[in-house]
Amino acid sequence: MVRVTDTTRIGPVTGAGSANRTHERFAITATDLGITWDGCDGRVFVLFGDTYGSGWGGHGAGPAHADWRCNTLAFSSGRDLRRGLPLDGVVEREGGGACQVIPSGHGREVTVIPNSGLCVAGDQYVHYMSVRAWGRPGRWRTNHAGIAVSTDGGRNWAKPRAARWGNRLGGDRFQLGALTRSREYVYLFGTTNGRAGDAYLARAAVPDLLSRRRYEYWNGSGWTRWQGAATAVFEGPVGEMSVAYHGWLGRWLLMHLDERRKGIVLRSAPELTGPWTEGEVVVSGREYPAVYGGYLHPWSLDGPDLYYLVSQWGPYNVFLMRSTLRRD
Repeated sequence: MVRVTDTTRIGPVTGAGSANRTHERFAITATDLGITWDGCDGRVFVLFGDTYGSGWGGHGAGPAHADWRCNTLAFSSGRDLRRGLPLDGVVEREGGGACQVIPSGHGREVTVIPNSGLCVAGDQYVHYMSVRAWGRPGRWRTNHAGIAVSTDGGRNWAKPRAARWGNRLGGDRFQLGALTRSREYVYLFGTTNGRAGDAYLARAAVPDLLSRRRYEYWNGSGWTRWQGAATAVFEGPVGEMSVAYHGWLGRWLLMHLDERRKGIVLRSAPELTGPWTEGEVVVSGREYPAVYGGYLHPWSLDGPDLYYLVSQWGPYNVFLMRSTLRRD
């Protein structure tokens, strides 16, 4: 078992109130998510969702004319997270400021939102979702989800059609996902579009991670190629997810938004297939209203201090948090 003894907000990572001064340096006045992973090059990649610059309205997502980009990518090499998460730079557009990195399509695609990132053999992979329509809070409809890949350090991204999970009927179980790796497999935790579904698990051998047809799904006792047989590894409601192995604890950690419990929940398990604990709320929405996200920092997985990024809808910016863990 894992217990959390205390949680502290270190400070804002983005926005006018941040030490990074992202509004001045990168034209990032407001953004969310802050998905982190080790880029295999001495840097942590920090991928944001819908991003706004000049003209942002001051609360929540801004208007399209406020220098809107569907996603932006920053980098950090800072290791002393007690003082915050410094951003060294971003993938820039011509003329300065952060550019959109994962391209968006046309037609019925509103935006392209990243869900999780992973480096394999020096290449970068991101699970993303193509949003078709936003609904009431915590509900939306996707066209599909997929895995994008960059072979040039995150500047250019391809979205191969072979690496997509369609969502024609609206119930596909891998539209919101979290990637991780264990030995020769890449694992994908998934849930349906929105924040109301259960959590499911898929895997592919590393060479096959861009081929949806090669994925296997956990059915409760073994692995099968039939996605319809996938069994929940734990019950929802599950929102944004982040998963990683914690060496100091000797257990897998999974962080996600739980709207029923009104906060960010931390679970643990001896294996990726479970059994997963019920977890506990580590960041309460009562203390931090409209909190969401919860992305584990990959360089804080070897000691009692766990660092991660969360967002709040009102400030519509990203914050670094720290929770102190205890082995029980």
